[in-house]
Amino acid sequence: MSASPASRSEAPGLAGRTAVVTGAAGGIGRACSLRLAAAGARVRAVDMDAEGLADLVACAEGSVEAYALDLTDLDEAERAAEGADILVNNAGIQLVRPIEDFPPEVFSRVLTVMLEAPFRLVRGALPGMYERGWGRIVNISSVHGLRASAYKSAYVAAKHGLEGLSKVAALEGAPHGVTSNCVNPGYVRTPLVERQIADQAAAHGISTERVVSEVLLADAAVKRLVEPEEVAEAVAYLCGPHSSFITGASLSMDGGWTAH
Repeated sequence: MSASPASRSEAPGLAGRTAVVTGAAGGIGRACSLRLAAAGARVRAVDMDAEGLADLVACAEGSVEAYALDLTDLDEAERAAEGADILVNNAGIQLVRPIEDFPPEVFSRVLTVMLEAPFRLVRGALPGMYERGWGRIVNISSVHGLRASAYKSAYVAAKHGLEGLSKVAALEGAPHGVTSNCVNPGYVRTPLVERQIADQAAAHGISTERVVSEVLLADAAVKRLVEPEEVAEAVAYLCGPHSSFITGASLSMDGGWTAH
């Protein structure tokens, strides 16, 4: 269950902080927005889904503000992060196709939204973080930032790039009190994954049930999807007072996938 603003006292340390969360209208981004608001942060929720943002704002009861934005507008993405103490790069898109059939324009859009936009958001946030001597960057990567899967060339390339960007930000930010880390979940129960299940079923010519059991969870020891709220708890920890020595890291939440 998502945390509510009324439970802020459960996670001290973020009162007075401003958090920017991308892809905030649903799934992991929504869960992170509510969790950080519950920890006392003022959340700037960035998404192109205005209806989803409106529902999030209503649920948050005043601690979340909507910022409607298509992240392919890179200049505006950079401006959206100005003044942030916390930046959660979460927005993502996915298409499952063999490389020879992958539309080049979709490959470009995936990298723009999932790698170039995070770079611009970090670029917009860092000057203020440096000035205040404190900042937290959390990049929602994936097990696919650490491992590859067939038919996901753009997504895997973007997530691998995000891992590198996160580490560079960690090295540059350390003298200024800024940490940068990745959270690497396996398959999370989100609309993105639901669409991916359908795409995989078409690509492999099997049922959606078999996609979950035989494709998505084939390499995981824990045979279930990750819940968005579980990812949000990891994000909240990396933003909290006990994580100042954790930077340049990738926190796997993959049910044992990368233990192979």
